[in-house]
Amino acid sequence: MPKSDVAKSAITPRREEDFPEWYQQVVRAGDMAEPSDVRGCMVIKPWGYGIWENMQRALDAMFKATGHRNAYFPLFIPLSYMQKEAEHVEGFAKECAVVTHHRLELNAEGKMVPASPLTEPLVVRPTSETIIGASYAKWVQSYRDLPILINQWANVVRWEMRPRVFLRTTEFLWQEGHTVHETEAEARAETRQMLDVYETFARDFLAVPVYTGEKSESERFPGAVQTLCIEAMVQDRKAIQAGTSHFLGQNFSRSSGIQFQTRDGQQEFGWTTSWGASTRLVGTLIMMHGDDDGLILPPRIAPTHIVIVPVMPKPETRAAVLAAANELATQLRDVRWHGAPLEVHVDGRDLGGGAKNWEWIKKGVPLRVELGPRDLESGNVAVSRRDEGVKAKQFLQVQELVSGAGALLEAMQQNLFARALTFRDAHTRGIDTKEEFYDFFTPKNPAKPEIHGGFALAHWNGSREVEEQVKSDLKVTIRCIPFDYAAHPPEAGRCVITGEPSKRRVLWAKSY
Repeated sequence: MPKSDVAKSAITPRREEDFPEWYQQVVRAGDMAEPSDVRGCMVIKPWGYGIWENMQRALDAMFKATGHRNAYFPLFIPLSYMQKEAEHVEGFAKECAVVTHHRLELNAEGKMVPASPLTEPLVVRPTSETIIGASYAKWVQSYRDLPILINQWANVVRWEMRPRVFLRTTEFLWQEGHTVHETEAEARAETRQMLDVYETFARDFLAVPVYTGEKSESERFPGAVQTLCIEAMVQDRKAIQAGTSHFLGQNFSRSSGIQFQTRDGQQEFGWTTSWGASTRLVGTLIMMHGDDDGLILPPRIAPTHIVIVPVMPKPETRAAVLAAANELATQLRDVRWHGAPLEVHVDGRDLGGGAKNWEWIKKGVPLRVELGPRDLESGNVAVSRRDEGVKAKQFLQVQELVSGAGALLEAMQQNLFARALTFRDAHTRGIDTKEEFYDFFTPKNPAKPEIHGGFALAHWNGSREVEEQVKSDLKVTIRCIPFDYAAHPPEAGRCVITGEPSKRRVLWAKSY
């Protein structure tokens, strides 16, 4: 990714110096979120939440366009529900938070302590298959009741030992879709359809190129028959799982009792799916597009498209400049882009223009417009795109900006995707030997690892033993078994680790 064109960057350290710390500083500088006093949890601040709201809005429209409706189910899941699906609960057991008491009392030392144990412990939902299945079992009696196509927007809790804001937190926000179908074919089609929704959303809204494919057996969602995923490469060349869609077969229907009378009068268990994406997408955006001056937001997901920064060096010109800025904002808000009015903010604070400008650079606003006393005379404004160097600007007539704002935003949206795709492809390599594979994923400086690796397309013999060996040696996993791509069609070969026969290459990477 191109670096800033200024000698000194707004974010310290730079990406190549310490990527994890750079990430934390971008979050802080963009005023997006902060750690909570509750260990492992985060406070999402208005700018960060505005990004999530736009993700919600876009995804929700796509879900509804495919026939899904929203509902809400309980936060608490009886422990007995979890125990019905052994493989599922085993997969989440170490991450579960459990409520065992229902009130607090003062003890002899005057401290509040839990009292009144619950008859049955309640698990704070790590995911909702079991509790939603209990409702579906009541709702489904006949094939005429199917399909059930429901999504919920909710928070979930998975006890996290190594939290990182947006990427891994104990509590996070997400959506989880849960559907029931009459036939296996319908459920499998649903699973793929929703993966396609995630891929389209990542490409068109987030400007994030992804690989789509199937998880290996060891990487599947607990209790699923098949897990499909989208995998993105961020700027430290690690993978991030940006969305998953699961074909659950009849496993959860059997444990929850979701049965229906078929068209020929028989009893059959429903075929179910689940699929989800979370606030991890915000972290993906930061690591995908950010630079050494802060966040860069794709316009289609930005809370503000254009910020107007009035330059007011003298008190006597302040009123006229502010009036012109507000008039320009009104004109720009009348512009519709992708079916909605532009979001425009006038920064009229009593601060220096430079300080305000840098704040919006760090927040990643797509377009910055400077307007001062000279511009009132010339009719020009200075326009800067966040995907270009911070000193780069073009001077446009006001009406030229108003008529061309949508085109500028579209150009930025497309440019962000194009350069992310170029970066990913530059660091995706076909590898055929164990030596090259290990060298690819091994840093030259183990004490302070430099950015290294990427995506390796390498043959695999299909064994869990190979996966475990590679994970233990290199912290590398199979991110997915890619669907067919023209550039990487299935080809027989030899496993990169064992030399045994392999039907096709799979995608390996270090990941978040």
